[in-house]
Amino acid sequence: MMLPTTSPGEASVSMDSILDDAIDLESIVQGAPEGAKPELRLWLRMLSTSNLIAQEIRRRLRAEFGTTLPQFDLMAQLDREKQGLRLGELSRRMMVTNGNVTGLVDRLEAEGLLVREAADGDRRVTIAKLTRRGEKTFAAMAKAHEGWLRDMMADVEPRVIESLMRHIGAVKGSVLGHLTEGGPAG
Repeated sequence: MMLPTTSPGEASVSMDSILDDAIDLESIVQGAPEGAKPELRLWLRMLSTSNLIAQEIRRRLRAEFGTTLPQFDLMAQLDREKQGLRLGELSRRMMVTNGNVTGLVDRLEAEGLLVREAADGDRRVTIAKLTRRGEKTFAAMAKAHEGWLRDMMADVEPRVIESLMRHIGAVKGSVLGHLTEGGPAG
C-alpha cells in the first residue's frame, strides 16, 4: 500500500517502509542481552510507537480533511480557548517558532477557518480565533481523530492502557525532574 507523504513533490512511501523505520529504531539495541539497556529500550519503544501513530494521523488528516497535523494542532489550541490566543502564545504552546505559527495562521485564515483580531484595539498584538466554520471543521476532525486512535489501539485492553498511562506518567515525571537548564523547550 502506498501512502502520500506530507509534502507535495516528495516520493510516496510504502506502509512497509514506515513499519521498517519504526522497527529499525528498536534494532539499535538488538542483540543486547535481555534486560540490558532498559532505559534506551523503553525510549526507543515509545519513540517508534509515537512515530507510527503520528505518521498514520498525518496520512488520515491529509486524506480525509486535506489538512496537516500542525494545522490540526493549532486548531486544537484555539478550540480550547474560545476567546482566542495571541500568536506568541500559540507558538509557545505548540513549541514552534513564531514564523511557523504565522504560516499556519495564514493558511487557516485563507481557508476561512480562523480570523485575526487586534487585542483590545492594540494593532501590535494579534489574536487568532476559530470562525464558526473553523469550529465545525475542527469538531469533525477531532471526532475522527479520537476514532482513529481508538481504532489503532483496539487490540490493547483498557486495563493495559490505564497501566501504561500511570507508568509512562512516572517516566515523564522523572524526565521533567532531570531536564537541563532551559526546560522542555530549551
